[in-house]
Amino acid sequence: MAPPPSTVVSPVVALVIRVLTLVFLLVSVIVIATTTATSGAGPTEVKIKFDDFYAYRYMLAAGVIGIGYTLLQTAFTIFQVSTGNRLGGDGFTLLDFYGDKALSYMLATGAAAGFGLTVDLNRGSGSDSDTKSFLNKANAAAALLFIAFIFSAVSSVFSSFSLPKRT
Repeated sequence: MAPPPSTVVSPVVALVIRVLTLVFLLVSVIVIATTTATSGAGPTEVKIKFDDFYAYRYMLAAGVIGIGYTLLQTAFTIFQVSTGNRLGGDGFTLLDFYGDKALSYMLATGAAAGFGLTVDLNRGSGSDSDTKSFLNKANAAAALLFIAFIFSAVSSVFSSFSLPKRT
């Protein structure tokens, strides 16, 4: 009789998911951090930056924290792929699981905050093309953060497969 299939995901697949998460986080952070606009004309001209809004600051913070955590976990996964052994044993397995859960929730709320603020600001903005461009870039950053959340959630599911079995 054949042994039951393993529920543990290949470390290479886990590495690919972590790298994809990292790429989308990096691009999202770059897009939101460089998003600016100028509204008005002449003496009433106002420069708008992403950090004028709390929701966009939260998006940036979620992305930066996500980059740090994902870099750390990517290094651990590279170690596992190259040596065949997990660094830290069961203790790090729990860190993977709970860290992935917390990160995915943070990324999801960051993306939701960005989407929500962009919708609210779109309602109140006029036809100023620079303001529309600002909001489109912010919306794109939120979408990239949401895609990073999806990959992080997949990584969280994968890390749950590696949890030690308790009887």
